[in-house]
This record gives sequence, structure tokens and C-alpha cells, in this order.
Amino acid sequence: MKAFTYSRASSPAEAAAEAAATPNAKFIAGGTNLLDLMKLQIETPAHLIDVNGLGLDSIEPTPEGGLRIGALVRNTDLAADARVRRDYALLSRALLAGASGQLRNKATTAGNLLQRTRCVYFYDPRQPCNKRAPGSGCAAMGGVARQLGLVGVSESCIATHPSDMAVAMMALDAVVETIGADGISRRIALQDFYRLPGETPQIEHDLRPGELIQAVILPPPLGGAQIYRKVRDRASYAFALVTVAAVIQPDGSGRLAAGGIAPRPWRVEAADAALPQGGAEVSAALLDGARPRPDNAFKQPLLARTITAALAQAREMQGKEMMS
Repeated sequence: MKAFTYSRASSPAEAAAEAAATPNAKFIAGGTNLLDLMKLQIETPAHLIDVNGLGLDSIEPTPEGGLRIGALVRNTDLAADARVRRDYALLSRALLAGASGQLRNKATTAGNLLQRTRCVYFYDPRQPCNKRAPGSGCAAMGGVARQLGLVGVSESCIATHPSDMAVAMMALDAVVETIGADGISRRIALQDFYRLPGETPQIEHDLRPGELIQAVILPPPLGGAQIYRKVRDRASYAFALVTVAAVIQPDGSGRLAAGGIAPRPWRVEAADAALPQGGAEVSAALLDGARPRPDNAFKQPLLARTITAALAQAREMQGKEMMS
């Protein structure tokens, strides 16, 4: 790990201003991803700004009837919150499907959204990686791509986003609230928050220099059956091959996002519109324009089967509710 300086911010605005004014500064809270990357010298910040004391660790109702989740709310606390379990069960299930209990105790809401890809070539400094070293090439193109992306990828990068929580929040229409170096807040729909790799895979999100996530806003409860299904190589502590997050209404309509297939949580309007038709049609809409590699093409039928299973689970849940 390379040497760095350290400070503690006393307010969100101060943290954002300090980060914007300090070359190569990073925010740190739980540090569950950043510290690992620093040990490997993949991330080499010159200065760390500790944001744990900013009071962004509460879950509060919004005037519209939704929830405002502070950026520093730990994953364990968010998953266990009674309002989340009752009204946003999809989110609670997604959080519990990710990482280990120890990591969930430390990981924060904002940090989860901003965690970086687990592509093995990104984590290996001996391999070319445009996300880690822009312009160096993408070793995954000629390497093992089993865990990597099918859609939204480019010739520069085929990495996937690793977050379970972000997939659920995409299905729930979450909004990210930030504060900039000028002290001005703004809100960014999660659908617009992440950038596709194109020719600049090192630019992963829409945050401006120094901008700090303060909270994530959930809309009023959506009702319906809420499903989260994760397919992985082993039952615990493994990143997804495919995930499906769905909110299905009794008439078959709803919204769905998928993970493990793209550089960001993947949701398209055509897939939502196809929900009453079935899993194959939804999968086809999600994977329109897909560019599979020989060793990850299996994700195409796997996604269709996972969506079909999620829709069947939703119908079963709704049938039990009607009988009760």
C-alpha cells in the first residue's frame, strides 16, 4: 500500500470541497472495496477523507411517502429495517444475497453503489485493463469471460457491475442524492447514474469531481410481488452469474432489472413491457444487441430461465395472498 494522508470531514459540504481541492483524493467509510484495491495498488489515492462522522447514517420517511436512505447506512442495518422488509422486500433480499455478514456490517449504501468490478483482469496489475490503465487494452477479450458481460459492453471493456443492492434499487426506481464542491445538492436517477464503458471504461458513473453521495431516495412503496433471484457458482459469498430483481403486479405488469450481464444494473423499458408475455420475451428484450463471448453465452438461456422462475414465484405469492 502506498503512503497517503488522511483527514476527517465535519460536514458533507466540507468533504466535497476538500475532495475537489485535493488532487487524487478519495472518500472512505466502510472501506470494504477501497482498502482491498489500495493493498493491490490498483487504487492509489494520495489522500483519504473519512466521512463516517457526517451523520448520513439514518433511514427517514420522505414527504412523498418513500424512504431516504443515508449514504452511510450499513448494509446489515438497511436489510434489517422493518420498513424496508415490509415495503421494499426486494431490497432486503438483495442485500442479504451479497457478501458475508461481517462485510455487510461495514459496507455502506454509497460504497455499495460505487464498488468497482470484480473482473479478474482488473484485479491483476500484470494484465492489460482499460478500466485500470486507460489505453492498455482489455485482457478479457482474449481471456476467460465466464463471469463477464453480454450487453452494454464495448471493445474496450466487458466487465460487469458486482452490486446486488444496485440491481434491486434499479428495479425500485431509486434516485441518488449528492452534494457538490459548491455545496449544491442534486438528484440523479439511478438509471442515469452509471455510464457504459464505450471508449472510456475508467469513467464509471456521473459523479463530478469531489461530489459526495448523501443519500438514496426510494419512491413510495410499489406493492406487488417483489422477487430477487441470484444464480452463482456456489451458495455463499460469490458474485452473480445472473441476478433478477422484479416487482410484479397482479395483472402481470411491473418492472425488472438484471445483474451479472452488463457494466451496470441492466433495465430497459421494452423488457418491462414484455413482462406479461413471459421470461423468454423479457430476456430477449434485455439482451437486445448482446455480444456474448464463447464462454459466457450460457448466460443468455440462464437469464431467460431465471426470469421465468421469478415470474412463477410472483404468481405463486399472489395466489397465496388471494387465498388468505
